Formats: sequence, structure tokens, C-alpha cells
Amino acid sequence: MILLRHGQSEFNLHFTAARRDPGIADPRLTPLGHAQAGQAAAELAGAGLRRIIVSPYTRALQTAVPLARALGVAVIVNPVVRERFAFTCDVGTPRTELEMAWPELDFAAVDEVWWPPVEEPLQALLDRAAVFRAGMAALADWSDTLVVCHWGFILAMTGESLANGEWRRCDPTTPAPAGVSLPP
Repeated sequence: MILLRHGQSEFNLHFTAARRDPGIADPRLTPLGHAQAGQAAAELAGAGLRRIIVSPYTRALQTAVPLARALGVAVIVNPVVRERFAFTCDVGTPRTELEMAWPELDFAAVDEVWWPPVEEPLQALLDRAAVFRAGMAALADWSDTLVVCHWGFILAMTGESLANGEWRRCDPTTPAPAGVSLPP
């Protein structure tokens, strides 16, 4: 499968500049973020993708939906691939509002409030990634899947820190990286 970190969000733009939480809940993509999504679509055009799994955060949806249209593949919204809840940007949008904003998508697998109420421990993120890894490994066609997700989730899956708009292949049939930790 391929893991794609969403394009640059308003949070990423401000956090990178100030190194503090700018207080933006469920931020949207910046113009650069939209360009990164377009670049990813161009790079992945010949990858043989048959489905896109996406986090319910707006920044991930804004990255995935144009990609799905460009590639002609289905989108599956799955909160398991969400970001680790640690900043204001990790406060999501309720399912009913997402359904109104994205009527072409199926949010049946998403609770009304699908993000945790308090900071998520690293182990909870690692456990979520392990469950997802096992589910993907059980699929015969896992290699035809693009997962549009987040920095922390990709770190848990691969041990790598990716920039916005970057992607990596990930074989879910191999063991997860050991010793994943968050930077100070």
C-alpha cells in the first residue's frame, strides 16, 4: 500500500513558523497543500490504485477527494487512520457536518464525534496502527490501496517522518518498526 501524508494545512503553515499550536481546529489545506495533493495525483497516476482510504480530517479529505477523481477510484473514510490527538488541529468536525460538506462520501463508519476527548498516548496510536496493519495484510489486494493520513500515523506504520504531500510504500505483511517514539 501507499501512505500519503495530507498536503500542507493551515495548522502546518503556522506551527512550522512559530513552533506553537496556533489553535486551528480541523484545518483546511493551504494553496500549497492543494498543489501538493495535485502533485501526488500526478506521481501516483500509474500506480494501479483501486481504492483510497482516508482519515475524516478535512485536510486529509481535501487531499484524497481530488486524487480519487483524478484516478477514478473509490474513497473509504476510516477514522482508524486519523492523526494522534495532541493539538488543536486534531479536534475534528462532527460526522453530520462532514456529510453535508462531502455528500459524495460514505461516513457510515464514522461516529458523530470520532476523535478522542483528551491527548492520545503514543501507545494508543501504535495499537491503532497495528490493527490497521493487520486488516490490510489480510486483503489480497492491499498493494492497490492508497491511505491518505497523517504524520503520526505514518510514523507509527513506517518509523519515518514524512513532510506534507510525501508518500511511501508500506508492506503491511512485514513487522511494524520497533522503537517508534515522538520527537521532543
